[in-house]
Parts: sequence; C-alpha cells; structure tokens
Amino acid sequence: MNGDWLLDLADESPEGMYKLFEERGWGDGLPLVPPTEQRVEAMLMHAAGDPDEVLAVLHPRSGAVTRRAVAVNAVLAGCPAEVFPVVLSAVRALARPEVNLRGVNATTHPVAPLVIVHGEIVRTAGFNAGTGAFGPGNRANATVGRAVRLAMLHIAGARPGSGDAATHGSPAKYAYCVAENADESPWGPYPASIGVDAASAVTVFCGEPPHNMHDTEAAGDPRLILDKQASVMATLGSNNAPISQGEFFLGVGPEHARTFADAGLERSDIASYLYERARIPAREFRRHFEELAWAPWMKLCADDHPMPMTGHPDNIRVFVVGGPGKHSVIIPSWGMTRSATVPVAG
Repeated sequence: MNGDWLLDLADESPEGMYKLFEERGWGDGLPLVPPTEQRVEAMLMHAAGDPDEVLAVLHPRSGAVTRRAVAVNAVLAGCPAEVFPVVLSAVRALARPEVNLRGVNATTHPVAPLVIVHGEIVRTAGFNAGTGAFGPGNRANATVGRAVRLAMLHIAGARPGSGDAATHGSPAKYAYCVAENADESPWGPYPASIGVDAASAVTVFCGEPPHNMHDTEAAGDPRLILDKQASVMATLGSNNAPISQGEFFLGVGPEHARTFADAGLERSDIASYLYERARIPAREFRRHFEELAWAPWMKLCADDHPMPMTGHPDNIRVFVVGGPGKHSVIIPSWGMTRSATVPVAG
C-alpha cells in the first residue's frame, strides 16, 4: 500500500476514530469503520485493475478517484465487500460530464446523487427493491448510499459551506440509494430501456428526495393515477420549472405498474401522458422567472399556452420500485444535470 494512505491511530476504538475524523473535518458526522489496511485490501479484492490508477476526477476540488480511495470510503461507510463494484461504478458515473457534479455541489438547491441499482447484483448483494426501499433497515442500500456521499465529501470536497453550497441540505445527503424492483416491472429492467445491456448496472441521478403520491380512491383507473402524478410534477417551486433539460424520475410502485400494464401502457406512454398533463400556462413561468433556460420552441409560445415541466417526454424516466400499496414517487432533478446509467464494473 502507498505509504501516503497510512495513518497511525493512537486510539483504535470507535470513540477514538470518531474523535480523529471530527478533529480533521472528515466524515459525515456518524460513527465510522476504521479503514485498516486489511479491510481496504479485502474491499479491493472485488475490483480489477491497479488500485492507484486515476479513474476520474471529482469536483469541486478536482479530487482523484482511484479504486483505493473509493475502497477507503466504502470501508468507512460499513459496506460489505460484495457491494464495492456498485460503489465504484456510481462514483465513476458521478464524474461523467452530463452529471455536472461541479454545478451539483455549487448550487444552493438541496440536490443529492441518487444511486439506483439494477440487475443481478440486486439479488446477490442483498439490496432492497421492495417495501421501504428508500428507507432504513437494509445494509446494502444504506452503506452504498453513504459510501458515495463519503466519496463526495473526501474526494470531491463537497463539505457543507466550503464545497457544498446547499442552503438547507437534505437527509438524502447522508445516504441515497435504492434498487429497481425489476421482478415487479411489466416493462423489463430500466437500463435496457435506454440501451444499456448489462447483467448489473447503476444509475446516478442528481435530484431531490422522493415526493410521494397516492391514489387510494382511483380504483385502478390509470388516468386518475397519472393525473395525480402530473399534479406533483407541475409546481413552480421545483428547480426543474425554468429549465427545459431537467429530468424527472418516476418510481412507480408495483400496484401502479400493474394498473398501467393492464391498460396496455408502456414506459413511453406514461412519459408522454405526464408530459402533456404536467403543465402550467407560459405566463406563470414568465411572471415567476427572470431567466428561463427553455428550448427555443418554448420561448415562442404565447402566454396562454400550457407549458410542459420539461422540454421532451424522454426527460421523464420510469422505473419500478417499492412494495405493496397504491403509491409512487416523483423525483425532480436539480435541473442542470443529466442522469448516467453504466454497467457495474470494478
């Protein structure tokens, strides 16, 4: 191991580790697992390639992503070794230009990178894609989300104030990871729908915490479900509102997914319906925003024209997640960012 990574601990107890990190301005404020050489090497057994090869750079501090650096953060977060390829793939995806990590960390918006895990590794590594998938109680979900955040803190330098300008922050900035419930999806796995052919994949999407919607009165009518979803999307307070490139991720609950499928709806049908129904008159956008980052065609519309919340139906991304219950979640993006879906690799 490169000697630069070694640090002698006078007190190897959890309390000593906690105190050391607190004094140095490291960590997320929660207790940490000491990243001993043995633990880091065990993590690296699940990655191929030179541990110290620079794979990417994370902004704002232009921190170098190496397998070893990510492994240290995975250990700190308490990750089981088998999830390490997911953590590494997610961190590498954050560096892709379309994600715009520099902007994500510079904004006052409470945006956080959501990690969505797909494919075989959901089962083999024990991720929760069902009941309570966004919540606590699952080690894989919790530690992967936390490891990605620790990498943001330690590699990207996204500490509140100095590297992360979010006005209020968000609980999603501690850990934000969920698995796609492909077993309950009538449309197959999400990655295949956007041309990513891999046994396991990971999506990184920089957005808000999930916004719940329910339709207990809908009696299985897909129009009523979709209209409620559209109402959640159509809000002037969303950072997406003045930005036509903004994406929305729609996490469809299995019961809603079955209702849509029974009506013959595909992902594209759902996206098209929401694109048409989640609208606000153009005059309201113009009244509320001095600057509108709209596509050129949108700028030509009359004041009374109902304007969509995003510039194209393809910006509405649909995946299945969660357990029983007539609920789905809508996750708006920060706006000036695009999701990235990549195969899981070491």
